[in-house]
Amino acid sequence: MKGYLFLALSIVSEVIATMMLKFSEAFTILGPSIAVAVGYGISFYSLSLCLKTLPLSLAYAIWSGIGTALTVIVGIVVWGDIFNFYSAIGITLIIGGVILLNQGDHHNATT
Repeated sequence: MKGYLFLALSIVSEVIATMMLKFSEAFTILGPSIAVAVGYGISFYSLSLCLKTLPLSLAYAIWSGIGTALTVIVGIVVWGDIFNFYSAIGITLIIGGVILLNQGDHHNATT
């Protein structure tokens, strides 16, 4: 359980850092630029802590998949990025893949 909490912190801080990357305007605005460095630092440190208890393949798949899906959602909500049928299918496939990986991990643990 602790590993999943560190993984969640890693995902949230990575998404925030990515948002700040956009706000930093190519690192020309100081505040968001500092937030990028801090956010990615927290993200990678938290990811390393979660790897003490979670398999790398599972943790990285969840981290990258959910992080990507959340970043797409933030882009749509905050910056008005286009959301269409293909976006919906893409996010659904990402989340579905993460669910399948997670189920496969639990299945192997019980056999």
